Amino acid sequence: MTKQIAAEIDVTQLAFDASSMATGLREWVETESPTYDRAAVNRMMDVASRHLAILGAEIQRIPGTLGYGDCVKASFAHPRRDKPGILILGHLDTVHPLGTLDHFGWRDEDGLCYGPGTLDMKSGNYLSLEAIGQLRKAGFETKLPVTVLFTSDEEVGSPSTRALVEAEAARHRYVLVPEPARRNGGVVTGRYAIARFELETRGLPSHAGLRLGEGVSAIREMAHQIIAIEAMTDADAGYSVGVVNGGQWSNCVSTICRAKALVSATSDEKLAEADERMSNLKPVGADVQVDVKRDVVRPVWTTSDASWSLYEHAARLARGLGFEIPPQNSGGGSDGNFTGAMGIPTLDGLGARGDGPHTLDEHIVTESLAERGRLIAALLVTLDGVV
Repeated sequence: MTKQIAAEIDVTQLAFDASSMATGLREWVETESPTYDRAAVNRMMDVASRHLAILGAEIQRIPGTLGYGDCVKASFAHPRRDKPGILILGHLDTVHPLGTLDHFGWRDEDGLCYGPGTLDMKSGNYLSLEAIGQLRKAGFETKLPVTVLFTSDEEVGSPSTRALVEAEAARHRYVLVPEPARRNGGVVTGRYAIARFELETRGLPSHAGLRLGEGVSAIREMAHQIIAIEAMTDADAGYSVGVVNGGQWSNCVSTICRAKALVSATSDEKLAEADERMSNLKPVGADVQVDVKRDVVRPVWTTSDASWSLYEHAARLARGLGFEIPPQNSGGGSDGNFTGAMGIPTLDGLGARGDGPHTLDEHIVTESLAERGRLIAALLVTLDGVV
Protein backbone atom coordinates (compact mmCIF):
# COMPACT_ATOMS: atom_id res chain seq x y z
CA MET A 1 0.00 0.00 0.00
CA THR A 2 2.72 2.48 0.97
CA LYS A 3 4.58 2.06 -2.35
CA GLN A 4 1.38 2.46 -4.34
CA ILE A 5 0.52 5.67 -2.53
CA ALA A 6 4.08 6.97 -2.80
CA ALA A 7 3.56 7.15 -6.55
CA GLU A 8 0.53 9.36 -5.97
CA ILE A 9 1.93 11.75 -3.38
CA ASP A 10 5.32 12.43 -1.87
CA VAL A 11 4.64 14.23 1.40
CA THR A 12 8.27 15.31 1.61
CA GLN A 13 7.44 17.72 -1.19
CA LEU A 14 4.72 19.45 0.82
CA ALA A 15 5.72 22.87 2.10
CA PHE A 16 5.97 22.10 5.80
CA ASP A 17 8.22 24.65 7.50
CA ALA A 18 8.85 24.21 11.20
CA SER A 19 9.78 27.84 11.79
CA SER A 20 6.61 29.25 10.27
CA MET A 21 4.57 26.58 12.06
CA ALA A 22 6.08 27.72 15.36
CA THR A 23 5.06 31.27 14.55
CA GLY A 24 1.48 30.15 13.99
CA LEU A 25 1.49 27.96 17.10
CA ARG A 26 2.40 30.92 19.29
CA GLU A 27 -1.14 32.34 19.21
CA TRP A 28 -2.51 28.98 20.36
CA VAL A 29 -0.09 28.79 23.28
CA GLU A 30 -0.65 32.40 24.28
CA THR A 31 -4.39 31.81 24.39
CA GLU A 32 -4.39 30.29 27.87
CA SER A 33 -7.06 27.64 28.37
CA PRO A 34 -7.10 25.97 31.80
CA THR A 35 -9.84 23.33 32.02
CA TYR A 36 -11.68 24.91 34.94
CA ASP A 37 -12.00 28.32 33.23
CA ARG A 38 -14.83 27.87 30.77
CA ALA A 39 -14.47 31.32 29.21
CA ALA A 40 -10.75 30.82 28.64
CA VAL A 41 -11.27 27.43 27.01
CA ASN A 42 -13.94 28.94 24.78
CA ARG A 43 -11.52 31.64 23.66
CA MET A 44 -9.16 28.86 22.60
CA MET A 45 -12.03 27.16 20.76
CA ASP A 46 -12.59 30.48 18.93
CA VAL A 47 -8.96 30.49 17.77
CA ALA A 48 -9.14 26.88 16.57
CA SER A 49 -12.49 27.49 14.86
CA ARG A 50 -11.06 30.39 12.88
CA HIS A 51 -8.11 28.25 11.81
CA LEU A 52 -10.47 25.48 10.71
CA ALA A 53 -12.70 27.95 8.86
CA ILE A 54 -9.71 29.18 6.88
CA LEU A 55 -9.06 25.56 5.90
CA GLY A 56 -12.60 25.38 4.52
CA ALA A 57 -14.09 23.20 7.23
CA GLU A 58 -17.74 22.99 8.14
CA ILE A 59 -17.70 23.79 11.85
CA GLN A 60 -20.09 22.69 14.57
CA ARG A 61 -19.80 24.34 17.98
CA ILE A 62 -21.02 21.95 20.68
CA PRO A 63 -22.01 23.72 23.93
CA GLY A 64 -20.17 22.63 27.04
CA THR A 65 -21.88 20.93 29.97
CA LEU A 66 -21.15 20.47 33.70
CA GLY A 67 -19.50 23.89 33.72
CA TYR A 68 -16.82 23.01 31.17
CA GLY A 69 -16.08 24.71 27.88
CA ASP A 70 -17.48 24.07 24.42
CA CYS A 71 -16.18 21.54 21.92
CA VAL A 72 -15.53 22.04 18.22
CA LYS A 73 -16.24 19.48 15.52
CA ALA A 74 -15.05 20.20 11.99
CA SER A 75 -15.53 18.24 8.79
CA PHE A 76 -14.43 18.74 5.20
CA ALA A 77 -16.18 18.27 1.89
CA HIS A 78 -15.57 14.77 0.54
CA PRO A 79 -17.28 12.48 -2.01
CA ARG A 80 -17.50 9.71 0.61
CA ARG A 81 -18.57 11.99 3.42
CA ASP A 82 -21.30 9.61 4.55
CA LYS A 83 -18.80 6.75 5.02
CA PRO A 84 -16.72 6.02 8.16
CA GLY A 85 -13.52 8.03 7.91
CA ILE A 86 -10.63 9.37 9.96
CA LEU A 87 -11.17 11.20 13.24
CA ILE A 88 -8.41 13.48 14.52
CA LEU A 89 -9.08 13.73 18.24
CA GLY A 90 -7.47 16.32 20.51
CA HIS A 91 -8.12 18.48 23.55
CA LEU A 92 -7.54 22.22 23.89
CA ASP A 93 -7.68 22.51 27.68
CA THR A 94 -4.47 22.64 29.72
CA VAL A 95 -3.42 22.26 33.35
CA HIS A 96 -1.81 25.72 33.53
CA PRO A 97 -3.87 28.44 35.30
CA LEU A 98 -4.50 31.86 33.83
CA GLY A 99 -1.49 34.10 34.36
CA THR A 100 1.09 31.37 33.75
CA LEU A 101 2.28 33.35 30.73
CA ASP A 102 3.42 36.12 33.12
CA HIS A 103 6.24 33.91 34.39
CA PHE A 104 6.38 31.18 31.74
CA GLY A 105 5.77 32.91 28.46
CA TRP A 106 6.27 31.74 24.90
CA ARG A 107 9.93 31.26 23.94
CA ASP A 108 11.36 29.98 20.67
CA GLU A 109 15.06 29.48 21.17
CA ASP A 110 17.82 26.96 20.55
CA GLY A 111 15.55 24.70 18.54
CA LEU A 112 12.88 24.49 21.25
CA CYS A 113 9.52 26.19 21.81
CA TYR A 114 8.40 26.74 25.41
CA GLY A 115 5.08 27.72 26.93
CA PRO A 116 2.04 26.44 28.83
CA GLY A 117 0.31 23.71 26.87
CA THR A 118 2.89 23.76 24.08
CA LEU A 119 3.56 20.03 24.32
CA ASP A 120 0.29 18.85 25.86
CA MET A 121 -1.21 19.23 23.38
CA LYS A 122 -1.60 22.42 21.39
CA SER A 123 1.32 21.66 19.10
CA GLY A 124 -0.12 18.29 18.11
CA ASN A 125 -3.48 19.82 17.34
CA TYR A 126 -1.87 22.65 15.40
CA LEU A 127 0.37 20.43 13.28
CA SER A 128 -2.62 18.21 12.47
CA LEU A 129 -4.42 21.19 10.97
CA GLU A 130 -1.24 22.13 9.14
CA ALA A 131 -1.21 18.62 7.63
CA ILE A 132 -4.77 19.06 6.40
CA GLY A 133 -3.92 22.51 5.06
CA GLN A 134 -0.84 21.35 3.18
CA LEU A 135 -2.75 18.54 1.51
CA ARG A 136 -5.52 20.91 0.47
CA LYS A 137 -3.04 23.44 -0.90
CA ALA A 138 -1.41 20.72 -2.99
CA GLY A 139 -4.79 19.60 -4.30
CA PHE A 140 -4.69 16.12 -2.79
CA GLU A 141 -7.88 14.46 -1.63
CA THR A 142 -7.85 11.89 1.13
CA LYS A 143 -9.38 8.51 0.36
CA LEU A 144 -11.55 8.76 3.48
CA PRO A 145 -13.39 11.77 4.91
CA VAL A 146 -11.61 13.57 7.75
CA THR A 147 -13.21 14.96 10.89
CA VAL A 148 -11.51 16.97 13.65
CA LEU A 149 -12.87 16.98 17.20
CA PHE A 150 -11.38 19.30 19.82
CA THR A 151 -12.62 18.76 23.37
CA SER A 152 -12.53 20.89 26.51
CA ASP A 153 -12.01 18.74 29.62
CA GLU A 154 -9.54 15.95 28.88
CA GLU A 155 -7.13 17.07 31.59
CA VAL A 156 -9.71 16.26 34.29
CA GLY A 157 -10.73 12.90 32.86
CA SER A 158 -13.26 14.02 30.22
CA PRO A 159 -16.30 13.93 32.55
CA SER A 160 -18.45 16.02 30.20
CA THR A 161 -17.11 14.85 26.85
CA ARG A 162 -16.63 11.07 27.06
CA ALA A 163 -20.05 10.34 25.56
CA LEU A 164 -19.34 12.79 22.73
CA VAL A 165 -15.92 11.27 22.03
CA GLU A 166 -17.27 7.73 21.98
CA ALA A 167 -20.27 8.62 19.81
CA GLU A 168 -18.13 10.46 17.27
CA ALA A 169 -15.45 7.76 17.22
CA ALA A 170 -18.07 5.10 16.55
CA ARG A 171 -18.84 6.83 13.25
CA HIS A 172 -15.21 6.54 12.08
CA ARG A 173 -12.87 3.88 10.74
CA TYR A 174 -9.70 5.24 12.38
CA VAL A 175 -8.80 7.56 15.25
CA LEU A 176 -5.57 9.57 15.23
CA VAL A 177 -4.64 11.24 18.52
CA PRO A 178 -1.89 13.91 18.30
CA GLU A 179 -1.01 13.77 21.99
CA PRO A 180 2.73 14.31 22.61
CA ALA A 181 5.21 11.81 21.22
CA ARG A 182 7.08 9.69 23.76
CA ARG A 183 10.56 10.78 24.82
CA ASN A 184 12.11 8.45 22.24
CA GLY A 185 9.89 9.84 19.49
CA GLY A 186 7.60 6.85 19.72
CA VAL A 187 3.84 6.61 19.55
CA VAL A 188 1.23 5.06 21.82
CA THR A 189 -0.52 1.81 20.90
CA GLY A 190 -2.15 1.17 24.29
CA ARG A 191 -2.70 3.01 27.56
CA TYR A 192 -3.09 2.21 31.22
CA ALA A 193 -6.37 2.78 32.99
CA ILE A 194 -6.76 6.00 34.95
CA ALA A 195 -9.10 6.14 37.95
CA ARG A 196 -9.77 9.26 40.01
CA PHE A 197 -11.02 9.28 43.58
CA GLU A 198 -12.47 11.94 45.85
CA LEU A 199 -11.60 11.63 49.54
CA GLU A 200 -13.03 13.33 52.59
CA THR A 201 -11.94 13.12 56.22
CA ARG A 202 -14.11 14.47 59.03
CA GLY A 203 -12.85 15.24 62.51
CA LEU A 204 -14.04 17.22 65.53
CA PRO A 205 -13.70 20.99 65.85
CA SER A 206 -12.18 22.85 68.74
CA HIS A 207 -10.39 26.14 69.49
CA ALA A 208 -6.81 25.40 68.50
CA GLY A 209 -5.37 27.94 70.91
CA LEU A 210 -7.64 27.34 73.88
CA ARG A 211 -8.76 23.69 73.77
CA LEU A 212 -6.55 21.95 71.21
CA GLY A 213 -6.84 18.55 72.88
CA GLU A 214 -10.62 18.49 72.53
CA GLY A 215 -10.47 18.53 68.75
CA VAL A 216 -9.60 15.90 66.15
CA SER A 217 -7.92 17.26 63.04
CA ALA A 218 -9.32 16.20 59.67
CA ILE A 219 -6.14 17.54 58.08
CA ARG A 220 -3.93 15.31 60.20
CA GLU A 221 -6.06 12.30 59.31
CA MET A 222 -5.82 13.18 55.62
CA ALA A 223 -2.04 13.38 55.96
CA HIS A 224 -2.02 9.80 57.26
CA GLN A 225 -4.23 8.72 54.38
CA ILE A 226 -2.02 10.41 51.77
CA ILE A 227 1.04 8.58 53.04
CA ALA A 228 -0.84 5.28 53.04
CA ILE A 229 -2.27 5.83 49.54
CA GLU A 230 1.01 6.75 47.89
CA ALA A 231 2.75 3.82 49.61
CA MET A 232 0.50 1.48 47.58
CA THR A 233 2.43 2.32 44.40
CA ASP A 234 4.10 -0.61 42.69
CA ALA A 235 5.37 -1.52 39.23
CA ASP A 236 1.85 -2.04 37.89
CA ALA A 237 -0.08 0.77 39.57
CA GLY A 238 0.80 4.32 40.55
CA TYR A 239 -1.07 6.06 43.37
CA SER A 240 -0.86 9.81 43.90
CA VAL A 241 -2.74 12.60 45.65
CA GLY A 242 -2.72 15.85 43.70
CA VAL A 243 -5.27 18.08 45.40
CA VAL A 244 -5.79 18.75 49.14
CA ASN A 245 -8.11 21.31 50.73
CA GLY A 246 -8.81 21.55 54.45
CA GLY A 247 -9.60 24.01 57.17
CA GLN A 248 -10.28 27.72 57.01
CA TRP A 249 -8.84 29.25 60.19
CA SER A 250 -5.45 28.55 61.75
CA ASN A 251 -6.97 28.88 65.23
CA CYS A 252 -9.57 26.16 64.58
CA VAL A 253 -8.93 22.41 64.55
CA SER A 254 -10.10 21.39 61.07
CA THR A 255 -13.37 19.54 60.78
CA ILE A 256 -13.29 18.72 57.06
CA CYS A 257 -10.47 17.94 54.64
CA ARG A 258 -10.94 16.92 51.03
CA ALA A 259 -8.49 15.49 48.53
CA LYS A 260 -8.35 14.06 45.03
CA ALA A 261 -6.30 11.00 44.17
CA LEU A 262 -5.36 9.41 40.86
CA VAL A 263 -4.43 5.80 40.16
CA SER A 264 -2.77 4.61 36.95
CA ALA A 265 -3.20 0.85 36.48
CA THR A 266 -1.68 -1.37 33.80
CA SER A 267 -4.56 -3.86 33.66
CA ASP A 268 -8.21 -4.34 34.52
CA GLU A 269 -7.13 -6.55 37.39
CA LYS A 270 -4.91 -3.85 38.87
CA LEU A 271 -7.69 -1.31 38.36
CA ALA A 272 -10.14 -3.51 40.28
CA GLU A 273 -7.54 -3.96 43.02
CA ALA A 274 -7.06 -0.20 43.24
CA ASP A 275 -10.79 0.33 43.50
CA GLU A 276 -11.01 -2.14 46.35
CA ARG A 277 -7.99 -0.76 48.20
CA MET A 278 -9.17 2.82 47.94
CA SER A 279 -12.72 1.93 48.94
CA ASN A 280 -11.46 0.14 52.05
CA LEU A 281 -9.30 2.92 53.47
CA LYS A 282 -9.67 3.01 57.26
CA PRO A 283 -9.16 5.89 59.70
CA VAL A 284 -5.84 5.98 61.48
CA GLY A 285 -7.01 8.14 64.37
CA ALA A 286 -9.95 7.89 66.74
CA ASP A 287 -13.16 9.90 66.38
CA VAL A 288 -12.54 10.57 62.68
CA GLN A 289 -14.22 9.36 59.50
CA VAL A 290 -12.85 8.64 56.03
CA ASP A 291 -15.10 8.58 52.96
CA VAL A 292 -13.95 7.64 49.45
CA LYS A 293 -15.90 8.06 46.22
CA ARG A 294 -14.67 6.90 42.84
CA ASP A 295 -14.80 9.62 40.21
CA VAL A 296 -14.22 9.37 36.44
CA VAL A 297 -12.33 6.41 35.00
CA ARG A 298 -10.46 5.89 31.76
CA PRO A 299 -10.56 2.22 30.73
CA VAL A 300 -7.51 0.15 29.94
CA TRP A 301 -6.72 0.30 26.24
CA THR A 302 -5.15 -2.99 25.19
CA THR A 303 -3.70 -3.02 21.70
CA SER A 304 -6.03 -4.76 19.27
CA ASP A 305 -4.96 -6.40 16.02
CA ALA A 306 -6.60 -3.53 14.13
CA SER A 307 -4.74 -0.87 16.11
CA TRP A 308 -1.50 -2.79 15.62
CA SER A 309 -2.05 -2.89 11.85
CA LEU A 310 -2.60 0.86 11.92
CA TYR A 311 0.64 1.28 13.87
CA GLU A 312 2.62 -0.90 11.45
CA HIS A 313 1.33 1.16 8.53
CA ALA A 314 2.32 4.40 10.30
CA ALA A 315 5.74 2.97 11.17
CA ARG A 316 6.40 2.19 7.49
CA LEU A 317 5.40 5.71 6.54
CA ALA A 318 7.64 7.21 9.24
CA ARG A 319 10.55 5.07 8.13
CA GLY A 320 10.08 6.36 4.61
CA LEU A 321 10.24 9.89 6.02
CA GLY A 322 13.53 9.13 7.76
CA PHE A 323 12.60 8.44 11.38
CA GLU A 324 11.31 5.69 13.64
CA ILE A 325 8.20 5.67 15.85
CA PRO A 326 8.67 2.81 18.33
CA PRO A 327 5.42 1.65 19.94
CA GLN A 328 4.66 1.97 23.63
CA ASN A 329 1.94 1.16 26.14
CA SER A 330 1.78 4.31 28.18
CA GLY A 331 0.47 5.85 31.33
CA GLY A 332 -0.88 9.36 31.39
CA GLY A 333 -4.26 8.64 29.92
CA SER A 334 -5.93 10.30 26.93
CA ASP A 335 -9.20 10.19 25.07
CA GLY A 336 -7.51 7.45 23.05
CA ASN A 337 -8.26 5.19 26.04
CA PHE A 338 -11.94 5.42 25.16
CA THR A 339 -11.63 4.86 21.42
CA GLY A 340 -9.01 2.13 21.75
CA ALA A 341 -11.08 0.31 24.36
CA MET A 342 -14.03 0.46 21.93
CA GLY A 343 -11.97 -1.58 19.46
CA ILE A 344 -11.66 1.24 16.94
CA PRO A 345 -8.18 1.30 15.34
CA THR A 346 -6.46 4.07 17.29
CA LEU A 347 -2.97 5.53 17.13
CA ASP A 348 -1.93 7.95 19.87
CA GLY A 349 1.18 10.00 20.56
CA LEU A 350 1.33 11.42 17.04
CA GLY A 351 2.08 14.94 18.26
CA ALA A 352 5.34 16.84 18.54
CA ARG A 353 8.44 15.60 20.31
CA GLY A 354 9.40 17.40 23.51
CA ASP A 355 9.41 17.12 27.28
CA GLY A 356 8.16 18.62 30.53
CA PRO A 357 4.38 18.17 30.15
CA HIS A 358 2.41 19.80 32.99
CA THR A 359 5.51 21.66 34.21
CA LEU A 360 7.07 25.10 33.81
CA ASP A 361 9.67 23.56 31.50
CA GLU A 362 7.11 22.30 28.99
CA HIS A 363 8.55 22.46 25.49
CA ILE A 364 8.64 20.92 22.04
CA VAL A 365 11.46 20.28 19.60
CA THR A 366 10.65 22.84 16.92
CA GLU A 367 11.73 20.72 13.96
CA SER A 368 9.32 18.00 15.02
CA LEU A 369 6.37 20.21 14.01
CA ALA A 370 7.19 19.59 10.35
CA GLU A 371 8.32 16.00 10.97
CA ARG A 372 5.08 14.92 12.64
CA GLY A 373 3.00 17.06 10.31
CA ARG A 374 4.34 15.09 7.37
CA LEU A 375 3.55 11.81 9.12
CA ILE A 376 -0.05 12.81 9.76
CA ALA A 377 -0.38 14.04 6.17
CA ALA A 378 0.93 10.68 4.97
CA LEU A 379 -1.58 8.85 7.15
CA LEU A 380 -4.45 10.98 5.93
CA VAL A 381 -3.73 10.24 2.26
CA THR A 382 -2.92 6.55 2.63
CA LEU A 383 -5.58 5.26 5.01
CA ASP A 384 -8.33 3.77 2.89
CA GLY A 385 -10.20 1.36 5.17
CA VAL A 386 -7.99 -1.62 4.30
CA VAL A 387 -5.31 -1.17 6.98
